[in-house]
Amino acid sequence: MIFKLFDSYFFFTFVPSNLFILKIIYMKDFPKIVLGSALGFIVASICISVIFFLFFFITAGSLVKSVGEEQFVPANNSVLNLSLSGNIRERIPRTTTFIPKDESSTMGLDDIIAAIRKAKNDHRIKGIYLNPRIFAASPATLAQIRQELIDFKESGKFIVAYADTYTQSGYYLASIADKIAVNPQGSLDIHGLVSMPVFYKDALEKLGIEVQVFKVGTYKSAVEPFTLTEMSEANRQQTASSLNDIWSFMRSDLADGRHLSTNDVDSIANQFPLLKDTAYLINKNLVDTVLYETEMKNYLRALLNIDEGAKIPSATVRDMKSVKFPIIKKSKNNIALLYAVGSIVSGNGSSDIQDKFMVNEIEKLRKDDNIKAVVFRVNSGGGSAYASEQIWKAITDLKKEKPVVVSMGDLAASGGYYISCNATKIVAQPTTITGSIGIFGLFPNMQGTMNKLGLSFDVVKTHKYSDFGNFTRPMNKDEKAMLQSYIDKGYDTFLSRCSEGRNIPKDTLAKYAEGRIWTGNQAKTIGLVDELGGIEKAIKIAADLANLGDDYVVYEYPRKRSFFEEIFYKNKNDLALKTLKEYLGDSYDIFMTIKNLKEEDFIQARLPYDLNIQ
Repeated sequence: MIFKLFDSYFFFTFVPSNLFILKIIYMKDFPKIVLGSALGFIVASICISVIFFLFFFITAGSLVKSVGEEQFVPANNSVLNLSLSGNIRERIPRTTTFIPKDESSTMGLDDIIAAIRKAKNDHRIKGIYLNPRIFAASPATLAQIRQELIDFKESGKFIVAYADTYTQSGYYLASIADKIAVNPQGSLDIHGLVSMPVFYKDALEKLGIEVQVFKVGTYKSAVEPFTLTEMSEANRQQTASSLNDIWSFMRSDLADGRHLSTNDVDSIANQFPLLKDTAYLINKNLVDTVLYETEMKNYLRALLNIDEGAKIPSATVRDMKSVKFPIIKKSKNNIALLYAVGSIVSGNGSSDIQDKFMVNEIEKLRKDDNIKAVVFRVNSGGGSAYASEQIWKAITDLKKEKPVVVSMGDLAASGGYYISCNATKIVAQPTTITGSIGIFGLFPNMQGTMNKLGLSFDVVKTHKYSDFGNFTRPMNKDEKAMLQSYIDKGYDTFLSRCSEGRNIPKDTLAKYAEGRIWTGNQAKTIGLVDELGGIEKAIKIAADLANLGDDYVVYEYPRKRSFFEEIFYKNKNDLALKTLKEYLGDSYDIFMTIKNLKEEDFIQARLPYDLNIQ
């Protein structure tokens, strides 16, 4: 910075030490000194930058090596320590860039499945020590993990379970164990299922916001949180139907695992065992024994034939990520497992299901001659109707050249069903939530908010609808009629897509549409789903459709970015959302619902709401 005082110039410059140097420069020497100082500053800056980047790349390279290349080797005679905690999501990044590993509150279903399968085929691992802590997972995710544990037992290896407190989800998994132990002061929860949606109407009214609603379908209740303070009767009916069907499967699994009748399970749930002592748990055959953790570890040592007090060799889900399958299968026939997880939105990023990004991924698979079939793993409650249409078209083009099998996760509803309906085959868990064929539009009127703030607006326009979309006033009668007509047209398109994709007459399908949700089991009965099962079943169906037999290898898409790639990933919005998901957990969905009320495409094909099944 240069300024003049009397006949002298004062020149301030920054040097690497962050000290200020004040130089008094007389007029005759000013050009020379300024040029020299500037040159020196530039050279110094370049040198410092080079040193900084060299240091950075060396450090980053070390981190990449330590994070990405180090391979865990299971010890002989060890166990897979399956400790479940936090939120279990469909898929999480290979490395969480911004959050230390000990602070991460999410686990990937794909990582859990891979760990169990690797442990099954690794002779060094003798069994699974299941330690279900406080974690959150949907019924369909639980069903997938439970099936993997059942498959693991077929190897002849053991599964033992231990917990201080078994949540209902944790106990559902533990029920297949060879032995279930609980702490003498522990507890166990079986309570059935409950859905508790959140309603925002009163909160929005306090802010002066009116949500103007346009929809098709008696059961399309995604709008209810913004217009009601409780469920409509139609919504209550469909929610009760889904909960009862899901519970029927979970109840049967619990009964089979512990050699109880389904009536026994219902009776126990009504007695609320969480508040019962451990004698009750043993008497009802819910657990096999009562042990302190130290005693449980001694029991494990006995199973592994190692000395009392010796360290128990173990591997975690995180450890198993770097472990290669004992036998690396090679084949020219590849099956792509393409993940579509999250809300369906317009955009070109990898977070959620962004239409341009997903269409590009589908196109790459279509053009790859080594890809013989595609398993489209859908876990989504829907989103933008426009974005859903773009992905639907890409799947249609893909199916013309190779089989496409949809594997439904927790949710494949509304827009999630839209992008699934034209697949060659559809596979869902019995407890998957699907259907919800319908669309809606939400348009906020914030006139009340403006009034509270003392703001007023005036309008000068050249045409009747020049200010259409103005959220500072309510829509008029003509605008509402036009928008409803647009919604009706969108619904007809959605219905037509599903009718063509499922080969069901449009009039027949309409009876099962109107925004109604179905479980995977119910959806199979009415023709919305072909088969019941998990990812592995979908892969086998895809292989059969492509006539591959057993000669194939499965590759996952989109490819997870490495630690180094995460650092330089340019889509800052994606990185921010991933970090936000880590910290907010289950509250993330509520946060995004409020955030997107104004920002998202106003025409939505979305699940009624977050069912929040517990």
